[in-house]
Amino acid sequence: MSKTVTIDHVEIHLCEPDELPLEWVGRVELLSELTAAWMMVDPADVPMNPRLIGKPGVGKTTLAYGAGRAIGRSAYLFQATMDTRPEDLIITPVVGPNGSIQYAASAIVSAMVTGGVAILDEGNRMSEKSWASLAPLLDRRRYVESLVAGVKIRAHGDFRFVATMNDDASTFELPEYVHSRLMPMIVIDFPEAEEERAILKQNLPFSDAEVLGYVVAFLQAAHVADEPFTVRDGINVARYAIKRAKQAKTSVAKSHLVEAICRTLGDEAVRYLKT
Repeated sequence: MSKTVTIDHVEIHLCEPDELPLEWVGRVELLSELTAAWMMVDPADVPMNPRLIGKPGVGKTTLAYGAGRAIGRSAYLFQATMDTRPEDLIITPVVGPNGSIQYAASAIVSAMVTGGVAILDEGNRMSEKSWASLAPLLDRRRYVESLVAGVKIRAHGDFRFVATMNDDASTFELPEYVHSRLMPMIVIDFPEAEEERAILKQNLPFSDAEVLGYVVAFLQAAHVADEPFTVRDGINVARYAIKRAKQAKTSVAKSHLVEAICRTLGDEAVRYLKT
């Protein structure tokens, strides 16, 4: 049974927070920048709505999730797409038992009501029309309106919001009125070698140090060449190489890494693997 809340005599079903195996092991200053934006320094103050920008796979969602847990809040993740509609962000009608209509709150509204952290993932894939429905939530008003359910929903005092945005060409330009509401802008670059090694080790605790060393060197060489390869790609390379070696009942060899790079990133990427 989902939790429900009654607003203006309308019963709304909330979704559960996300429990994910994510832990931020990157730069501590990025975590500090994000949590500082959410602080309340005075009763007259309001939390800010930061946006995290970076290439796909650099850890934006992990940082947002880790920051939410760091301040003791439950995290609610909403994946934005080009097809996201305004009502998807707020409340949608669904068919309940015996053909009745129930109102289901989005992850964002569920976070608003419970005082959690809403993570709008890949927000710049949404259209301006969808962003417009969140405009009053992202300023001092801190509410949204559902035309479907006919209710106005005000955010709990503990509610926090963060949007992640990919730095690539497959996204929409944010309108200025949204841009000005999503501050500060926190840019996540490619990690340094030791940070990359720590992320790989966290995600691949069963890998030996030599394999991680090869993958870190590969990624660092690719960063210097301005390739878009991220630590997520490195995890996939190492994971597939380990699986292939396990399948052959041998330890991971250079040939396994070469094969994994070709299968995940293409033949051209092999040139960044240390010989």
